[in-house]
Amino acid sequence: MGLLSNRVSEEDLRPGDHVYSWRFAYSYAHHGIFVGDGKVIHFTRGHGQELGTGTFFDSWLTSCRPSPRSSSSCEKCGSEKGSHGVVLSCLDCFLSGCPLYVFVYGESTTVFLAKARGGTCTLAVSDPHEIVLHRAYYLLNNGFGCYHIFRNNCEDFAMYCKTGLLILNEKTLGTSGQTVSTLGAPLAALCSSPINLLMAEPLGMALVTTGMYCLSRYFADLGNRKDVAKVPVEALTARISPAGSSGVLQLEGVLNTNEDE
Repeated sequence: MGLLSNRVSEEDLRPGDHVYSWRFAYSYAHHGIFVGDGKVIHFTRGHGQELGTGTFFDSWLTSCRPSPRSSSSCEKCGSEKGSHGVVLSCLDCFLSGCPLYVFVYGESTTVFLAKARGGTCTLAVSDPHEIVLHRAYYLLNNGFGCYHIFRNNCEDFAMYCKTGLLILNEKTLGTSGQTVSTLGAPLAALCSSPINLLMAEPLGMALVTTGMYCLSRYFADLGNRKDVAKVPVEALTARISPAGSSGVLQLEGVLNTNEDE
């Protein structure tokens, strides 16, 4: 287990584990739930589903979709090339030739803050694996809404499967640690600017900015957020709106602090 990622082999996995794979030289990771027998359930995007249509994210995030290497479907799992939504595919299609990592739940505060970036662990605690698998398979059959890079992405899907927690306000950022990490760095630099103006040493400026960045990740983590609620998967999928202007999940006030699955 390193400070950047938690690389594992397939033999180390258990059904219900949250797995991910870095793409584009660690610039982005694709997430899913390992369900055993070499298969992963994950949430993938369709063209034009990030921030509306025609954005540069369409080309940057092509790794979010299963990519059989030579034919229209994978001979091993039958995964269709260009499929989107919640899909079941083999580990090879999920990884697309990239290394395998496992997402850590219930991480200590010290290790969490020491991580170089978000999207690798959380302070939140996972539910038992049988509940995680139930959610993943249920969403495979019923969907998880429309993909949105900032509010409803593959990491949000995997974290919901693991915890059952969703953000109450659908207009805010989702639970994705890598989204918080990506947007938190420039925000930390902006917020620390007034303090940095009072400091002459570059090292001091760097420390202040780094501290602001770590704090932004810490307070935005799913394990610390107060604007989340436990939502039963059956209630969630019954109220997923069709893809609209925002393309995110609409909870419509369906909140539950105790999930009975």
